[in-house]
Amino acid sequence: MNEQSNNQILNVTVRAEFAGSRLDKFLTESFAEHSRSRIKTLIVDGYITRAGAKVTDPSRRVKPGEGYEITVPATKSAIPVGQNIDIDVVYEDDDLIIIDKPAGLVVHPAPGNPDNTLVNALIAHCGESLSGIGGEARPGIVHRLDKDTSGLIVAAKNDIAHRGLAAQFSDHSLDRAYKAVVWGVPKSKSGEIEGNIGRNPRNRKKMAIVKRGGKHALTHYKVEKRIGLDNVYWASLIECRLETGRTHQIRVHMTSMGHPIIGDPIYGSKNAKKSKNDVSIVFQNTVKTLNRQALHAYLIGFYHPTSGEKISFKSPLPRDILALLEA
Repeated sequence: MNEQSNNQILNVTVRAEFAGSRLDKFLTESFAEHSRSRIKTLIVDGYITRAGAKVTDPSRRVKPGEGYEITVPATKSAIPVGQNIDIDVVYEDDDLIIIDKPAGLVVHPAPGNPDNTLVNALIAHCGESLSGIGGEARPGIVHRLDKDTSGLIVAAKNDIAHRGLAAQFSDHSLDRAYKAVVWGVPKSKSGEIEGNIGRNPRNRKKMAIVKRGGKHALTHYKVEKRIGLDNVYWASLIECRLETGRTHQIRVHMTSMGHPIIGDPIYGSKNAKKSKNDVSIVFQNTVKTLNRQALHAYLIGFYHPTSGEKISFKSPLPRDILALLEA
């Protein structure tokens, strides 16, 4: 073990008794000071190497004599600071706050986005009341939206509210609905998309519907509007309601149907599935100006964690998505 550039470097060789063990389990037992979830994250993020090559599969079976090197990044302060960032407050009381998040705003600090996040804005807006709620790195955050997904997000301002909201997210008793503009038009005007979602075995940075493992995911969809000209339709506005809340759920499920969300840089494409001759020039040009996936969290409803009253909020579609509908 040695230190390089403030990172901790750990080396270990697989002994005979660990033959056939999962990589994450072997490393956790070899370095008890690190939790299995921490080890898993280091593996997926590319901090584990064997013979100089990155190993990113936590389930890899190790063999006697193999040598692994772990680079543990230098720890940074987990406590974000308040920053004066404009936020659109839809509702606020002593227990919670609801924000209409713009596309491009990251919800909480993470590698690559250490600040200028919604959390930094909330700390500045709410003050010390938010400190420590739900964990130092993500104070007040009960759920999240992807960076480039716009719409409604709720945050707790005290422990009681955090527990109450978290319980509703856990038992899926909230109302959550999104609107998305996707390529093509589903054959059925409404339906369900079901399939376990887990890490894509061929690309650990993506999620996918997996045959083994993963977490149960169920999305209800409804076609609200077909987009096209002269009975030729190249896109549609879809409402999606979640019964589960998995990472990238709507993006993965709509792609699995053959109708990826327009502008999605990971699961979709800026190019229509049909010939460009089928898509109007105006629409094509509008898509080119869209700098994110056309996905908006337009509705959230839940029981207030203190009063028990059922409350619900809606957010209108932002201008960049409206432009697609008007094109």
